[in-house]
This record gives sequence, C-alpha cells and structure tokens, in this order.
Amino acid sequence: MAKSLYIAPTSMNSGLTSTCLGLLRAMERVGVRVGFYKPFRQSINRGESVHNNGKDSSVTFVHSRSHLRPPEPISLKKAQQQLNQGKSDLLMETVIGEYQKVARDVDVVIIEGLVPDRSEAYIARLNVEVARNLGSEVVLVSTPGNSSPQELDEELNFSARLFSDIAADSVIAVILNKLGEPERSGLQPYSNISQTRQETPDYRSECQVFRNNRFHLLAEIPWQPNLLAPRVSDIARELDIPVLHEGQIDSRRVQKVSVCARSIRNMTQTLSPGTLMVTPGDREDIIVATAVAALNGVPLAGLMLTGGLIPDQRVIDLCSRALQSGLPVLSSHTNTYESAHMLANLSTSIPTDDADRIEKAMEAVATKIDTEWLQEHLRVEIQSRLSPPAFRYQLSERARAANKRIVLPEGCEPRTVQAAIICHQREFARCALVGDAAEIRNVAASQGLELPADIEIIDPADVRKNYIAPMVELRKHKGLAPDMAEAMLEDNVVLGTMMVALDEADGLVSGAIHTTANTVRPALQLIKTHEQARVVSSVFFMLLPEQVLVYGDCAINPDPNARELADIAIQSAESAEAFGVEPVVAMISYSTGESGSGDDVEKVREATRIARERRPDLLIDGPLQYDAAAIESVGRSKAPDSKVAGKATVFIFPDLNTGNTTYKAVQRAANVVSIGPMLQGLRKPVNDLSRGALVEDIVFTIALTAVQAKQVEDAGLA
Repeated sequence: MAKSLYIAPTSMNSGLTSTCLGLLRAMERVGVRVGFYKPFRQSINRGESVHNNGKDSSVTFVHSRSHLRPPEPISLKKAQQQLNQGKSDLLMETVIGEYQKVARDVDVVIIEGLVPDRSEAYIARLNVEVARNLGSEVVLVSTPGNSSPQELDEELNFSARLFSDIAADSVIAVILNKLGEPERSGLQPYSNISQTRQETPDYRSECQVFRNNRFHLLAEIPWQPNLLAPRVSDIARELDIPVLHEGQIDSRRVQKVSVCARSIRNMTQTLSPGTLMVTPGDREDIIVATAVAALNGVPLAGLMLTGGLIPDQRVIDLCSRALQSGLPVLSSHTNTYESAHMLANLSTSIPTDDADRIEKAMEAVATKIDTEWLQEHLRVEIQSRLSPPAFRYQLSERARAANKRIVLPEGCEPRTVQAAIICHQREFARCALVGDAAEIRNVAASQGLELPADIEIIDPADVRKNYIAPMVELRKHKGLAPDMAEAMLEDNVVLGTMMVALDEADGLVSGAIHTTANTVRPALQLIKTHEQARVVSSVFFMLLPEQVLVYGDCAINPDPNARELADIAIQSAESAEAFGVEPVVAMISYSTGESGSGDDVEKVREATRIARERRPDLLIDGPLQYDAAAIESVGRSKAPDSKVAGKATVFIFPDLNTGNTTYKAVQRAANVVSIGPMLQGLRKPVNDLSRGALVEDIVFTIALTAVQAKQVEDAGLA
C-alpha cells in the first residue's frame, strides 16, 4: 500500500507548488516510485489566473515535467458548497476515490494541501480532514522571513496542533523555504531586491522543535531571486498592455526594473543585463541611450514606454537596428508612477508555459531535500528503471567525482561561456576555454555573468606553436608538413583536439558553432580509436517520461556492416552501463526473429550472432522490430522466448537513416529530452553539440564527457 505525505503550508506565499514539485523530483531522483495528488484547486491571486487560463498550475507542471497524470483537482468553491450543504462525507469519498487512482501503482504519494487564509477558516479544517481520511503524515512548509527562532517555534507548534486530532505525531517534518528573503517596500519590485539578502538565524540548532527532534528539518531552501524573474511576455500578459515590438519577448527575463527619467550620463549604470527600462514615451534621449546599449551587446530585458506616449518616427527609425537585436518594447497607458506600482505588485507565481523557470524552481528544492532520511522513514524500495531525474542526478554526481579537465575550443561563444561557468560552479568539470581572454570576459560581462577568477582560459596565439611538431609526428604517415600543421592549428577545434591527443586534457566538447564534421574529423585523425574498437559510433540518451533509453548509432555510420554493427552494440551497452542504465540490447530491424529475410535482416542477424559471441555476458537479441523490443505485450506475442523483447533499454539501429529518423521522431512526437550524440570508440572522448544547443544541453554534454573520460581511464583504453 502506498504511503502519503500531506504538504501543508503554514502561511501564504510559502512557495507551496514549487516545494511539492521539488519534493516529487527529489524522490524520483533516488528511484522512489512516487505519485502526485492535489485535492483542491485554489486560486491565490489574479496573476495566477491570467497566466494559467484557469488551469491548475501544479497539475499542469506535473503533466509537463514527468510521466504522471494526476486527476484534475476539485474547485475550492465547489468543495465549500458541499461543506455548506452538509455533504462533507460525499466530498471526502470523492477525494479518497481520486487519491486511490494515483496511489495504485506507486510507493509514495505527494499531496499538495491548501494555503491557509484567515478570511476562510474552513480551509485549515479541510487540510486536517483530507490528511486524516487519507492516512497521511504531514510535512509543514514555512517561510520564516525575519522570524526569530522562538517565533518560528511558536508558528510550527501552532500549525502542528491543528493536525493533532489525527495523531500526536502526525507532523513528521518541516521544510523551511525562502530563507534569507529580504523585506521590501510596496513600491519595490521583487527583482530589485536581488542584490541584498538578510542573514538568517541557525534555525536547525536554535529552534527547540528541531533540537529535541520533535520535527525533522527536511530541507532549508535559500531565497533565490533569479527564480522570481518573469519573462517580458509575462509582464505584458499580466498587465494587459500593448506590445510595440516583440523581439525576444518570450525568452528575455526581467532581473531588475529601472524607472528612469534622468539625464543620460546619470543613467548609464542602470543599462545592465536583465534590466527593464521604464521611461515616459517622450523621453527620446533615454530611448536612444537604451538602443545604443542594446547595439553594444547588453542583453537588456526590454523597454517600457509610459503615459501612452510614442516617440517620433524618426527616433524609431534611428533605433531600428537595436530592435532587430531582440529588444522587446512595451507600452503602458498609465503614467510612470502608476506603471512602477503595477510592476512592484506583479504575481510571483510561475506561468504554466514557463518550463525553464519551473525546472529551476524544482531543482532548487530537490537538491536541498534530505532524501536519505525520508527514504529511511518511509522504508520504500527504489525502482530498477532509471528515471530521467535519477539519470541527471547520477550524471552530475559522477561528473563531480571524475574531476576531469575538458577543453572547450569555442571559448568565445556565449552559450559555451555560460555553460563553462555553470560547470565550474557545480564542479562538473575543470573547463578550459580556448580563445582571447579579453573577448571571453566581454562575452561573460555582456550576459551579466561574472567569470570566475580561477576558470582556465587558453589563448591559442600563445600556445599554438607548442603543437606543430607533435602534430607533424602524429600525421607523418600522411606527409604532413610543419607549415600545413601550423595552418590547421589556426582552427581552435584542431588545437583543442591536439591537447586531448597529447593527454593534456581529458576530453573535448564542440559543435555550438561548428558542424559535426568539424568536430569529429580532427578526433578521428589525431586521437583515433582505442584497441578494442573497430569503429567510432555514437549514442543518444533518450529521457523518456518513465525511463532512460539508449539509441545507437544515430549520428556517425551511414551503413555499418555486420561486424561494425556488433561493435556498435557492444560499445552502446558499455556506455549504457557506465551511466547507470542496465543494458538490455535489441538489434532493430523491420522483421522479428526468423519471420523475414533479405540482406538487411541478415546483416542484423549476423551482427547479433557476433555480438553474442564476443560478449556472452550481455543480454542481446535480434532481429527485433521496434515495438517488439519496446512493448512487453507485443514482445510476448512476436518473440515469446526472447529475454530482451519488451524489456529493451539499448536500441541498435541497422543504419544511420533508420537511427537518425527514429531518434528525431521520438524526440519531437513525444517531447522527449535527448542528450547526445556521445561518441564511442575513441581513445579519449570528444563530443559534438547541435548548433541549436541550449546552455543546459552544453552543461550536460560536458558532464557526459567528464564521466566518459573516467570510464576510459578506468578501462585502460586511453
């Protein structure tokens, strides 16, 4: 029978939704089969209703960020009507019935409670009744603000007493959220208090409820202003104001609001990344100064013109190139003071279509949860299938443990710089950026980022000559001359590859602004394959909702022969195992078993035989059609004697046409995140990026490369 945790906030603005979803993520990450249930839909503010089109944000987020499909919650208004009509028993029957649907196939259910409202006394009672009827243990969520430890003790004791009718020890733990959140005035936007954060008491040691172990302190989550940054499109939608120029309205975030009516020389310091400039529409000097900053590469959030005033067309024409850089422009019919007041009172809720912000909020919570205590308290077993959150978590932990030096030849590319900073902060790898130091620092500054003082920068002009002779030696069988080597080393990818080839770096990541050929060709020429590999191939890690699958080869070999295909299968199985996926290998074809014939099927059949002969310890079967490999019921029907059919985790495609088409179809049709391609078979790892790669894609590719480098080292293949 599933156990349940009822998450109850002690006050408004506790960050309940992000806390519940972060707890869900934390438990998924350690392999617990977890479900989510929200009994009642409660609209807290107008902004939430505007952004979410009447949908419940929690349920929508769970739908979009996991494979779970929780039922739609009952509206709080309908629940209140039933309570007023004396139908509380019927209401609880409905809640229990919906809960049972969620609990059927999981070990633990996270239940999101109701936010207390002093004007609605029945809400607190409803929280207690639901927790009682579902037999839940309770976790309180509190935002201490500037409370002293004694005041927090009183608040938690009071909230716990509300649940004392269930059992004296029904409240088991507390999550403290938004620790260090500064106070602000009514006219100060949340984004403008990001530079100051108040010191907080050591609640763990100073609160009596934690000292005497009455409640376990499950998490201490610091206040993070970046989680409050709305997109410019969110502001336009919530304030219902016209958009004069869209630009990058859906991706630029407001980190700071600057209400500006000063002269140009007194306002230049406010023209910083992430700033929304607010000024009367007739202050053309400020508008032009903002345009100049945008043209200089400062990624301002946007420009809001107040008073319903529009600048002269000649000024608009003068600023046209700045608009082409992506600068969004909004118009407000109210005066500057009223516009500033509206901006200061924006909703802090996360819109349901803002996947990036909810992902960051979930991670901020998940990384702070004491999952070891929770798992021990609930005594639940972990699932054997590796979920996407568990995969990302294991990848992060293994990258930290590997501590590898990864060279990034596209060192001046903005996404790469940002990814290197993130990897440095999370200790995923020791990144070496190749490029001009001043340019790299300017790129970081233009994005509002601070380049760590100890991050490594390699100026290619300073080191290029060191690699001419070693490169000539490596390619002497091809007749490479020194002047040719020097010319080739002008390409930073070649330079970075030489660093890896000479064991000065553990791996390389490139491709944000280079083609796959630009990245792979130097690796094949200079690093070459290790002794156990017959061919260089690739895999993608496909992060399906319920588990991670491995697809190979979808990027390198157009039409491998049977021996090469067997090699790809073995390499892919080893890669899967290295990253925590238990390898069950399906050799994919258009025919299953002995049912078909033809050269293509025979190639897969022969490759299966060779792979089994070389690695009898691996579960490998083929030929199998994709549905027979992936779906248990189809596998039982088409290949009843196969130990792989219906259980495959590693899918080996017969050629590049099939593999690449399948991976892209699954990725797009099922909205699946894919990580890769990760190259296999090289003496040291080199990995390619898509030119449309997001910063997060680059971060995880760097982490993959670091783990792969450790795997190569441990196997003695380098």
